[in-house]
Amino acid sequence: MSDSLGEGNLAVTSSPEGSSAVGDGAHAAPSPARRTAGPNWRQRFEITLLAGPAILMFVTFVMFPVVLAAYYGFFKWKGFGPPTDFVGLQNYVTILQDPTFHDALRHNLVIVVLSLVLQGPAAVLLALLLNQKMRGRSLVRVLIFVPYVISEVIVGTGWSLMLQTNGAVNDLLVKIGLPSWTVDWLSDPKIAIWSLMLIITWKYIGFAVILFLAGLQSIPEELFEAAAIDGASYWQTQRRITLPLLGPTIRIWAFLSIIGALQLFDLVYIIWGQYVAATAGTSTMATYMVVNGRNAANYGFGNAVALILFIISLIVALTYQRFVLRRDTEGALTEGKK
Repeated sequence: MSDSLGEGNLAVTSSPEGSSAVGDGAHAAPSPARRTAGPNWRQRFEITLLAGPAILMFVTFVMFPVVLAAYYGFFKWKGFGPPTDFVGLQNYVTILQDPTFHDALRHNLVIVVLSLVLQGPAAVLLALLLNQKMRGRSLVRVLIFVPYVISEVIVGTGWSLMLQTNGAVNDLLVKIGLPSWTVDWLSDPKIAIWSLMLIITWKYIGFAVILFLAGLQSIPEELFEAAAIDGASYWQTQRRITLPLLGPTIRIWAFLSIIGALQLFDLVYIIWGQYVAATAGTSTMATYMVVNGRNAANYGFGNAVALILFIISLIVALTYQRFVLRRDTEGALTEGKK
């Protein structure tokens, strides 16, 4: 038996064909490092197929109207037929030199700042309150969010009726013994902007609260338990843990609030109309565009205002993304980083 085993071992070890076959097989195994770096046509086709409709919609309904508005802005156009009265940059020069447009731009900036200052802290406090376990929490969440889903036409009409000189608000103040507090909520330039901010805050704070509540749900509960073990108070926990981890959500909300404030139109136009808004100090760039463009039958001028509003919004958005949202986007895009 030992001889047969020895012959078998000798046959295996001394066979040149076997060793060469094994060697060839080892060298012929494919290596992942030697894959060709050619284009992945299937991946490109999938990206084109999935992103193509969205890109087509964006170009058709965003970029093409912007280019067309820039073209019509060089004409004095009535809104029908081909534009023929070429005025060059006169519309843009008139807009930039118009004190009424300067006032509208200033009002937009005031609305932007006040929206962030008033809605932000109030929404965070409400979100922290509604994040606690208490009776009726779901009902309060719904009631806070209801104004956001109500149409702007209904909101504007309702508040305009209540805030008139002989409206429900002044009538209530008289009945509770505060007749000296009755003021002209809509026409007084010193009060009208605050009336507008009250309406904006009432309508849009629900969106901020729901957004912040969603952000609070993503914070791990273990962090709060660890802070409690270390002896941290409730406000120390919110300042050291909640607010930093809620930062990305707050920054996204602030971005949406800024863009919405720059493009504010419907509430102002419904409550104050096309003429009272300028004298009451609540006009915006969008109301200026409608009043001096469509209502004045000068659609070329209106298109020029629309283009300026688009450029201002684009500059603000790019600047905000560059200096505020940069670390959030860089933290999300980790693929390909060394």
